[in-house]
Amino acid sequence: MGRDTIAEIITYIRNADLGRKRVVRIASTNITENIVKILLREGFIENVRKHRENNKDFLVLTLRHRRNRNYRNILNLKRISRPGLRIYSNYQRIPRILGGMGIVILSTSRGLMTDREARLEGIGGEILCYIW
Repeated sequence: MGRDTIAEIITYIRNADLGRKRVVRIASTNITENIVKILLREGFIENVRKHRENNKDFLVLTLRHRRNRNYRNILNLKRISRPGLRIYSNYQRIPRILGGMGIVILSTSRGLMTDREARLEGIGGEILCYIW
């Protein structure tokens, strides 16, 4: 059985955020790089750099944390479409997360994009995950 790389990076980021880790290292593939670019562009992570070790590429993510320890800035990520059950949506039925505060990452015919970009382009696709 194959690995679900999208679920793996979501789990790595969620566990690091819950453990208040500042840095996460994930394997670098085309789909993980595209998801990380979206997270960086939307402001959910602070910095990304590529690292090569033993002929393998890794992405080192710096997570965004608040300085105030009393306030928990929990990053919520949820995998929607998975290898056993694919979830597709047209652009009119893409869900809005927290009234537009969160994002939906979709895999479309034009690559990975957020729900706002897909609605502007007028295309739907496979709903990969929710982030809020």
